[in-house]
Parts: sequence; C-alpha cells; structure tokens
Amino acid sequence: MREEIINTKNQAIAQITETKDLQEIERLRIEYLGRNGKIAYFIKKIKDIKPGERKEIGILINETKNTITKLLASQKNRIKQSIREWFDPTIPGEKIEIGHLHLITQIIEEIAYVFEKIGFIRVRYPEVEWDWFAFGSLNFPKDHPARDEWETFFIDAKPHPLYGNMLLTPHTSSGQVREMLRAKKPPIRMINIAKCYRRQSDISHNPMFHQFEGLVIDKGINITHLKGTLDYFAKATFGENIKTRIRPYHFQFTEPSFEVDFSCTLCQGKGCKLCKEGWLEVGGAGMVHPYVLKAGKIDPKKYTGFAFGWGVERILMMKPNLNIPDLRQIYSTNLEYLKQF
Repeated sequence: MREEIINTKNQAIAQITETKDLQEIERLRIEYLGRNGKIAYFIKKIKDIKPGERKEIGILINETKNTITKLLASQKNRIKQSIREWFDPTIPGEKIEIGHLHLITQIIEEIAYVFEKIGFIRVRYPEVEWDWFAFGSLNFPKDHPARDEWETFFIDAKPHPLYGNMLLTPHTSSGQVREMLRAKKPPIRMINIAKCYRRQSDISHNPMFHQFEGLVIDKGINITHLKGTLDYFAKATFGENIKTRIRPYHFQFTEPSFEVDFSCTLCQGKGCKLCKEGWLEVGGAGMVHPYVLKAGKIDPKKYTGFAFGWGVERILMMKPNLNIPDLRQIYSTNLEYLKQF
C-alpha cells in the first residue's frame, strides 16, 4: 500500500502541474480529495493494515493529502492570474453614491454664516458643565425649577468646590459668562452653537437638541441693536418679506426680557393651522442682566449688552417646504427619510 500511495502522489503532482484549465483543477480535486476520492480510499484501507505499520501509512497519507491540497491551490491561482478578462474601457462606470451633510449640520452652518457676516465669532463651550455656569452665574436662585433633577440631567460625580454639581448643559446660555471670563474685556460679539440636554421628549422636543446663543457686550448697547440683529437674521434666513416682533417676558439672566416671534413662513403672516394668528415663537432674548455681567467680571456701569438663545431645530422646522411633523424623525437612522434633504 505504501508504493500505491507514493505512485498516487506522483501521478497527482504531474496531472495538476500540467493542467491549464480551472474545470480540470476542480475535477482533479474531486478525484483525489473528494468524499469518494483516492485519499479517502487509502484512509478506509488503514484498518486492513497490520497495527505496527498503521502509523507510518497514516503519516504518508497526510503528507500526500497536504501536498495535493497546496498544489491544487497554487495551480488554481496561477491559472487565474494568466487569464485576461475582457474589458471595454468605453463603458461608463457606475456612479458612486455621494452622501450629504445631515440636515442639522446644514442649518448650523447656515446660521453660523449669517452671523459671521456681521462680525460674530463662533465659539464652543463644554456640554458637560458645572451648575454655577449653567445656573448660578445666570442669576437662577437655588430653588428655581430648572435646577430640579426632573428638568436637568445631573451627573453622579464629585461636586466642584466653587462651581457645584456637574450636569449636562441645559442651554447654550452657560457659555455667556465663560465668554466674558475668556475675553476679559469688551467688545464681545459671540455666537455659540452647541448641543443641549433636557428631560423632554415629544413631537417638538428631544432630550438632546441644539441651540445657538448670541451675546453682544460693549459701551452703549441697547434694545435697538438687539431688534436690528433679530431683523437681520430673520431676513437673511427666511427672506425679505418676513417680519419680527418682541414681547415682554421674564428670563433670569436678562432684564428687560423678550420673547421673539417671526411672521409665519407658511402663510406669510395671514394665519394658518401652524401659527393660528400669523406669528411663530422663535425663542428668547433680552438685555444682559447686571448680575450676569458682574459674574463675568464686567462692570455693568460701563458696559451693556444683549443676548438671545434659540433652538436650531425650531429654525429648521420653520423652513418652508420641509414639512417636518415630528422633530424626532430628524434624529432617526431612517436613510430613506434623511436622503430627501
């Protein structure tokens, strides 16, 4: 049986080396290595061999199998490399699908560009913030509802000896005092666009959302500068026909404070199902509170300023023809929905 195995090995080497056809390679593989092939035949015959010779024959069979297996693979690769497939270079190639920026990224870049044209500098401040910057420095009393754990995401971490508990910033207003401390001295003209976090979730709210915060501080800044900035942003973003208005309101960090409305972009201020009376609420604004200026180490007797903070998603949903009925769809992974933007 030993000679029979050696002869089979030599025969296989000769046949495999000489073949130039992939189909013939496959036929030889089945002939030698298949379930009913010659190697399988030798393995079945081991039981008929004397016990003292079985080990030697077994080793020889394995060596023969390994040799044939490696040679088949090598010859198959060699044949494949030698085959030249036909190719017509004049056939148009398949166009690679190119993605685009997410809808939120697009509107953020648009907002940043609008304000950069009138001298605002874009800044970014931490999403993981201290209580003092988010609330204390902005004139929030300790028992204010916004500082409740049902409104704000607090982090289980060791409090800062000066700044208090750690939290996920609930608004971009936390960057106001940070910017004052960084700049040290007016003039200040910043636009802060960042993620915010609150315990809210419905068709118009998401636990994670985006805001953009504007802050201007200098000598002689008054409400007319604020109103002019609002008008400029509205017209640059929604067109020359849009109108803006401010209504008295209350915010802890501005005095006086205002709610800002834009005329409805769907009905052009005539009144519809979306706006009811022709106006859409955009966000808050006001003159920076003297206590906030003091927290930023700026003398409120020399300098005044205005601030505004609005939702990026709110501006996006006001864009005509987008028709976004549920804010949460924007953050879904449904590519079929997102591709249309």
